[in-house]
Amino acid sequence: MDSHGAARTSRTARTEEQYKQDLDKIAKYRELEDSIRAQAQANNYDSALFNLTSKLLRLNPEYYTIWNIRRRCLISGLLSGPSDGSSPSKASQNTSPNGTTNQSSDSSSHLSSDPTPPDRDSPTAGKSGTIADSKAEHDEDGDANVLRSELAFIIPLLLQFPKCYWIWKYRRWLLEEATTRLSATAARGIWEAELALASKMLTKDRRNFHAWGYRRYVVTALESPSLNGKSMVEDEFAYTTEKVHGDLSNFSAWHNRSQLISRLLDERGADDAARKAFLDEELALVGEALNVGPEDQSLWYYHQYLMSQIVNFAGRPTIVPALTVAERAAYVKREIDQIKDLLEDYDDIKWIYEALLEYTIALKGLAEHGGKGIQIEDPIKWLAKVRSLDPMRAGRWDDVEKQLRANSQSAS
Repeated sequence: MDSHGAARTSRTARTEEQYKQDLDKIAKYRELEDSIRAQAQANNYDSALFNLTSKLLRLNPEYYTIWNIRRRCLISGLLSGPSDGSSPSKASQNTSPNGTTNQSSDSSSHLSSDPTPPDRDSPTAGKSGTIADSKAEHDEDGDANVLRSELAFIIPLLLQFPKCYWIWKYRRWLLEEATTRLSATAARGIWEAELALASKMLTKDRRNFHAWGYRRYVVTALESPSLNGKSMVEDEFAYTTEKVHGDLSNFSAWHNRSQLISRLLDERGADDAARKAFLDEELALVGEALNVGPEDQSLWYYHQYLMSQIVNFAGRPTIVPALTVAERAAYVKREIDQIKDLLEDYDDIKWIYEALLEYTIALKGLAEHGGKGIQIEDPIKWLAKVRSLDPMRAGRWDDVEKQLRANSQSAS
């Protein structure tokens, strides 16, 4: 079975020799773990402990306690004293052995595999250093080198374990430290490199939800006043366009697109005509995609989102607030007719009939809100087909039928 296009590796029975080798690896892992715990318990957050965490995290990046110990090693020596913008309480909180501070960043231009960040006192950046005995006064250049080195250390781990929560959390913490300790210009450079890394991750795995969520996090930071930011909504919307054109099944790209639309239109100062034109363009885009791949669930979800902006207009903001009930009904009727056309070539795809069922029910609701003269088919017709194609959800369709019959009786 493939996962996002990546074939799973097959497992074979281990030989006796391989079994012995595994036991030896486990024994060494336990010894390494015990050494780290012993030094942490003794509050020896020095370079030796820091290097031990590097070894263990390469073996097991899911071990979140080791990431917390690594944080303490940085705070206890490699990073300089707190800057003017950081509070003692924040620094104290970050030193908790079980702290879960979340931030991240990566400088893709610094791909050193050196497990130890450069000593801030070293005249040559990039060479391995040791943790100082006591914190120096705030040293922006030294802190920048340390943070970049740490971000570079994580890159191979991310490539090998792209969906490990704790790697992403640690990166977020490093990025937040960059914002706190460095000037806006220096910190922004690190965050921009992190956005480039997120793009590379999404090129490697287009539907990695960690990378998509992380990209939104990085963009939000780059837009913030603390990094002298400005809106990036136009660029990000264009990025989703690129991604969906490259892969119509990219659910995460469609979802990200839906999250940007309202803000995009607001920042454009779009009037009612521009909003209506935008809706038409988006319906045409996803409509063309459905003609190619009507079995693709991600396309139907985005189409459903657009239809919700037309139908669910009472008491909530939508991207087309000025549409009249009659105009909304006309939109729904048009989409129903276009979806019916798909049945000529695809008569056994559940998503088509489910959409016809949902939108026919929505059209009935619009008729009840003043959309007079609307000809509406009986949704039971579509429900019967959905039930036959999706027997695993028979209970759900029973509930839908009960609701439809109850509404019909109350209306008569």
